[in-house]
Amino acid sequence: MAIRDIITAPDPRLKEVSKPVDKVDDALRRLMDDMLETMYAAPGIGLAAIQIGVPKQVIVMDLAGEDEKPAPRYFVNPELLWVSDELATYEEGCLSVPEFYEDVARPARCRVRYLDYQGEIREQDCEGLLATCIQHEMDHLKGVLFIDHLSKLKRSIMLKKLVKAKKSQEKEPA
Repeated sequence: MAIRDIITAPDPRLKEVSKPVDKVDDALRRLMDDMLETMYAAPGIGLAAIQIGVPKQVIVMDLAGEDEKPAPRYFVNPELLWVSDELATYEEGCLSVPEFYEDVARPARCRVRYLDYQGEIREQDCEGLLATCIQHEMDHLKGVLFIDHLSKLKRSIMLKKLVKAKKSQEKEPA
């Protein structure tokens, strides 16, 4: 396993639409293992493959709390089968938009179909943080960031701060 670099906004690769995966094989499982290790090291609770520069429909996630045993989840070619009309608002953050958090309203519940780590077809009803997180990560697969759900003004301010932070990091001696 290896920790990969996480791409941060406004990198144009984050706007790329991810392609479906043909099959879950050892190479894809290695990618998912790397993604999980990268996500844990960041630290975060979800990561889409595009965030490490791989435009494939792959998501890893672990919603276990700090004092809980890790509970990794793997979603390959996820698709939403149903979303509730009821919305829930969560303060979202993103490893590709570091140090920024904002409230985002999304469907409170959803049903998702996907391939698991072994390539088996699964369906799962999601609610609460799981519903928010799966929708957030699935947005990445379509080239959408959580800040795209915000007002134009808030998004613009965040992107300007990210560009400024990136420039100041590049100027620092190694």
